[in-house]
Amino acid sequence: FLPPPLTGDSRMLLQAQEEIIEMKDVFSVKLKRRRFAGQKKGGTLLGITIFKCLNKEENKLTDCAIHLNNLSEDHCHSWFRHLKEILNGFQNRPKSLKVFVNPSSHKREATHVYYEQVAPLFKLADIKTDVTVTEYEGHALSVLKECELQAFDGVVCVGGDGSVSEVAHGLLLKAQIDAGKDTDYIPTPVRALVPLGVIPAGTTNILAHTLYGIKHAVTAALHIVMGHIQPVDVCTFSTPSRLLRFGFSAMFGFGARTLALAEKHRWMPSNQRKDFAFIKTLADLKPEECELSFLPLQIPQEDSHENDRITLLYLGSKDQWHKIQGHFLNVSIMAIPCLCSMAPRGLAPNTRLNNGSMALIVVQNTSRTEFIKHLKRYASVKNQFNFPFVETYTVQEVKVQPRLKSGLDAKENTYLNAASAEGNYPWNIDGDLMKEASEVHVRVHPQLINLYGVNTDDLESFQATCSCI
Repeated sequence: FLPPPLTGDSRMLLQAQEEIIEMKDVFSVKLKRRRFAGQKKGGTLLGITIFKCLNKEENKLTDCAIHLNNLSEDHCHSWFRHLKEILNGFQNRPKSLKVFVNPSSHKREATHVYYEQVAPLFKLADIKTDVTVTEYEGHALSVLKECELQAFDGVVCVGGDGSVSEVAHGLLLKAQIDAGKDTDYIPTPVRALVPLGVIPAGTTNILAHTLYGIKHAVTAALHIVMGHIQPVDVCTFSTPSRLLRFGFSAMFGFGARTLALAEKHRWMPSNQRKDFAFIKTLADLKPEECELSFLPLQIPQEDSHENDRITLLYLGSKDQWHKIQGHFLNVSIMAIPCLCSMAPRGLAPNTRLNNGSMALIVVQNTSRTEFIKHLKRYASVKNQFNFPFVETYTVQEVKVQPRLKSGLDAKENTYLNAASAEGNYPWNIDGDLMKEASEVHVRVHPQLINLYGVNTDDLESFQATCSCI
């Protein structure tokens, strides 16, 4: 039984008669009161206000308020209680969140983004928050290791790709610790205990773009508030003896050396140092000599589809490894499409968020001119892999073994030996710098973590929408 209906005010009467409000789009309901200046409690009850999530153009979400008037306090309270019961019935919607804010991200805007745009929405939705403003690299990881995650429905990171990578790694590492796993070697990791929310406040915000199709803090916050859950594949990066970290994507070669150079110039503004590092690394373009071993994804032949120069291998026998040796300008290993404003189709447009595979993209040694042509394709709708020096594979596992360059004089070879012993081969893991000298083994683990994001089974349709941004 519902109490008599409330009516919209005169300005919204016509709209209220025509509009149907679905409760799945509502995230908050409040009693509406008239209060005098300075009055914080009590006041004349005028009705209720319903807060609704609206879908706008270009994947953007926003909130709107619908005011319903009724002078009967009994009716207002009855409607309020009934609507609150319905809202409390949505299981995925968080009621308590652990929040990490990186104040150093991008233009140091993360704190402002959170407290001005995100926190008010969490408060409106009656979500309790415990906020940690990180003070140093690794701060979020150390907090997560000791955190009692059972007290929270989810974890939120406000920052750039490096911050998100650290929090995701911490969440998954905490899950292994709680499960009693040996964190030195984890062939079959357990899933993260709670979902991760990503509020973009960095430069590229690849994970946010991939989840939402847009860099928009309010959109990200509303996906969290509404409890939209998206299972996502995660990779483990390991040496033969230990786990290095969890992550979604990695680059070895040009992409990693660019990041390493940018990290050495932290004193420069974010965009300036990244542009400098990109141009400098391109000017000093050199290939890495290494051996790649990969295990192709096992897919029935009838399910295969050729796509331009995309190389998909379908093998009848399991555990049949392939090897490639040579000089490579860049090697990308990605379990997600990695959309961003600079690559609207994605860095790896032929993979998906949760299809249990990785894209292995190998750029062999070529001229600087041809390499630049390949890079420019990422910003267009053209196929960036349609070059004779680019090969792509759909894989389950990859091993990358750097090799000392042949044909060097004794002095230079001695230097490289010392460099590799110090772990001087950089890796770009989700925008975070990692250095490792030995072989790195990358495995994909299907749907290892839930992220707050687009809640749809039609991922291909979603990716097509994102590609049009």
